[in-house]
Amino acid sequence: MGLRAYIMKRIINSLILLFFVLTINFIIFQLMPGNPMQMYANPSRLTPKQKEEIAASYGLNQTIFVRYPLYIKNMLTGQFGISYYRQDYVATEIAERLGNTLLLVGTAEVISLIMGIILGVITANKRGGIFDSAVVISSLTTYSLPTFWMGMIFLLFFAYRLRWFPTTGTSSFTVTNPAPNIFVYITDRLWHLFLPATVLVLFMYGGYLLLTRATMLEALTEDYTLTAKAKGLSERTVLFKHALKNASLPVITNAAIAFGFILSGAIITERVFLYPGLGMWTWEAIDNVDHPVMQTIFFLVAVCVIIANFIADVLYGVIDPRIKYG
Repeated sequence: MGLRAYIMKRIINSLILLFFVLTINFIIFQLMPGNPMQMYANPSRLTPKQKEEIAASYGLNQTIFVRYPLYIKNMLTGQFGISYYRQDYVATEIAERLGNTLLLVGTAEVISLIMGIILGVITANKRGGIFDSAVVISSLTTYSLPTFWMGMIFLLFFAYRLRWFPTTGTSSFTVTNPAPNIFVYITDRLWHLFLPATVLVLFMYGGYLLLTRATMLEALTEDYTLTAKAKGLSERTVLFKHALKNASLPVITNAAIAFGFILSGAIITERVFLYPGLGMWTWEAIDNVDHPVMQTIFFLVAVCVIIANFIADVLYGVIDPRIKYG
C-alpha cells in the first residue's frame, strides 16, 4: 500500500472515529442530571409561556431523535449553542479565549519539546556522569511537583514579594486604555505570559527529556550508530542525524498527543494565574454545570487528538524509511 492509499484509509478511519466521538459526547450529556430551568431559573416563578420559551431556546422541548441530528449538524458547522451560565454563544466565547490558550500552551509545549529533546540527547550521551544525574533528578523533581503548587510559589515570590511580574490576566491594556504601540503591547503580553508559561515548561519538559533519553540509550548501542562513529563522523552528527532520527518515533507520538490536547488549555495553571484561556473557561463550565460549553470543549479536544495522531502516523514513514505503509 502506497502513501496515498494509506492516507485515504486513515482519513476514512478518522471520520468513523469522529462519528463515534460525536455520538458518545451526545449520550454523556443526555444522561447527565439537571436542565437549564432548574439550574439558572426558578421554575416556581416562571409562567408556562416562559418555561416553554426557555425549553425551546435550549432545544429541551424536542425528542432525542430530533436533538441528535441537530446536534451533529451544529457541531460539524461550528454552531455550538448558547452557554447556560454566560448566556452568550459558545463560538463567541471560544474566539475570545482561543488566542490566549494557543499562546500560553503552544509556547510552553514548543519550548518543553525542544528542551526535553536536546537535554535528553546530551544526558544519554553522557550517561552516568554528574551532568546526567543532575539533569535527570531536577527534571523528575519539577515533573512530580503539582502545577498549582509551583504556580502559587511563583506568585508569592516573583509577583507579591519582588513585584517583578503581574499576578493575573494577559495584558495591562484595555480597549479604553490601549497600548501606545505594538512593541509595548507585545512586551506587556510576554510579561504577563512569563510566569504561567514557566510553570508549564518546568512541569512538561521532564517527560520529553526522560523519554528521549530512554530511546537514545537504546539507539546509541545499535550497529548503525557504531558504524557512524567508526566512519569518523562528528559526535553531533552521530547523535542528532543518526541516533535521534531513529529514536524519535516515541517522542513524536507523545508530542502529537500533547499538542492534540492543546485546546483543553492548562486548566489548573490558568485557574491559579486567572489566565482567561480555554482552560479557565473549562473550569468555569465544570463549576457551573454548563453543558453546552463542556460538550463543545470535549468535542474539540477529541477532534484535535484525532488530527494530531493522523499527522503523527504520516510522519512515521517520512522520518523512518524502515516503516512501510500497509
